[in-house]
Amino acid sequence: MDTPLTMLYLSTRGHPDRKHFCEILLEGLAPDGGLYLPERYPQVDAATLAKWRGLPYADLAFEILSLYIDDIPAQDLRAICRRTYTEEVFGTREIVPLKQLEEGVFLEALSNGPTLAFKDMAMQLLGNLFEYELGRRGEELNILGATSGDTGSAAEYAMRGKKGVRVFMTSPQGRMSPFQQAQMFSLQDANIHNLAVEGVFDDCQDIVKAVSNDLEFKRAYRIGTVNSINWARLVAQVVYYFAGYFQATNSNGQKVSFAVPSGNFGNICAGHVARMMGLPIERLVLATNENDVLDEFFRTGVYRVRGSQDTYETSSPSMDISKASNFERFVFDLLGRDGARVRHLFGEELSARGRFELSGAVARSREQYGFVSGSSTHADRVATIRDTYERFGTMIDTHTADGLKVARAFVQEGTPMIVLETALPIKFAATIVEALGREPDRPAKFAGIEALPRRVTLLPADAARVKQFIAAHCQ
Repeated sequence: MDTPLTMLYLSTRGHPDRKHFCEILLEGLAPDGGLYLPERYPQVDAATLAKWRGLPYADLAFEILSLYIDDIPAQDLRAICRRTYTEEVFGTREIVPLKQLEEGVFLEALSNGPTLAFKDMAMQLLGNLFEYELGRRGEELNILGATSGDTGSAAEYAMRGKKGVRVFMTSPQGRMSPFQQAQMFSLQDANIHNLAVEGVFDDCQDIVKAVSNDLEFKRAYRIGTVNSINWARLVAQVVYYFAGYFQATNSNGQKVSFAVPSGNFGNICAGHVARMMGLPIERLVLATNENDVLDEFFRTGVYRVRGSQDTYETSSPSMDISKASNFERFVFDLLGRDGARVRHLFGEELSARGRFELSGAVARSREQYGFVSGSSTHADRVATIRDTYERFGTMIDTHTADGLKVARAFVQEGTPMIVLETALPIKFAATIVEALGREPDRPAKFAGIEALPRRVTLLPADAARVKQFIAAHCQ
């Protein structure tokens, strides 16, 4: 295995600085508005895969993360991983157990954490990393985030009560499911602040980027991020691709494919990183809902963002996204890591025209990087939920249904297809009732959550107003 002596990180937009992991952990976006990536992907060989096969999840996480983190002592990083990935927190010894549906198709359970969504897989680690590094520095951090449903609650549950951390979480007013809203807004912790924005998720994400790009404000108020623009979030997600692979195969000579419901491109970008490291992935199957910006790119080579008025409100609301933040990381690799070109495309071309086109991108994405894609509709979701329950006795949520529907178009004989489950069905109960005529199961700890008192502030889609709120609550 190739283990670099020093792991440094660069911006997708070509900024000359190189930084260590703990610097970018607390920083979020790069100074030029780009996203951080490692200078190179560590390569994992067959001998290393063999050594990792059978490791407990926490120890597998340590092995993978230690390839990317060289500024936290190994014993401390191992302790953080073991404190994060426990059966007590995630409900099973495997942490991400695999379940077979039909021949060659598996579900990887990623939603057994505290908030019943896959975001817990990375956010629980991030909370412990933040607390560790801030304690080491004697500093505080104000986290500004945007959520379309699951990132917010995962972040808040991971950060509540953490020393030196405040959370300011923006979400689109009225666009999340009642359960998702209740999970977030019912929290009464003094360090948690919910901001309901009059707009869609993309407006929230634009606010986070605008505040992060105000370097003077960012430094004065110690602004960090928990969205998947934070590299630490993404690298934590790489771990469950390896864990799923080991469960679905008997030897390291086998390949698998992964199907991933995708809105902001963070979850599947972690799969791209795993594949670049050498994990034997045949295909990365990207599934969208009616907001099909990413599917359009992988079919046509055109990346065309939509405005708020053209972003549909769907029954898989966590994917109601028309500007995929993490997509920039993949385009950086697709273009041979040409930071100047990425800066032009994402910093200038999108601003001026709202779109760009990459010739040859479809073929290269498929042949060199394994990407294929498809989209799903409400009718598809309902049919897939009903079929999966009737045939296999398994209840899935709306986003997982999008992934499973698209996955079936790309199943290859002899290659396991692993569908990443993204949330438990209770988070989207209305569609489950429509599909099955019954309420989904509800964990006892969330009984009556919708009736709890709420703590939330309504704000316009205005970065200046959000900055005023942060300043007023950091006294």
